[in-house]
Amino acid sequence: MTLEILTPDKKIYEGEATSVTLPGTLGFLEILNNHAPIISTLNDGKLTIRGVAGAKEEVFFIQGGVVEALNNKVTVLAEGIIQK
Repeated sequence: MTLEILTPDKKIYEGEATSVTLPGTLGFLEILNNHAPIISTLNDGKLTIRGVAGAKEEVFFIQGGVVEALNNKVTVLAEGIIQK
């Protein structure tokens, strides 16, 4: 699936991923390939990206926002972000 992470200032990440774990308002959620369509609000917390073919895991800390998953494209609109 394709993952894109955006803030009001710039694009933080764009690439292929096998999964992404996000801090949803009601708890952590994980989005995998072929996930059902979803739109959810996000809390401050850790966002983890697992890349394709055993690529290194990437971790970001986001400051709230919204996530949308549709047709194997995940878009995260974060209010702010700090890469660990």
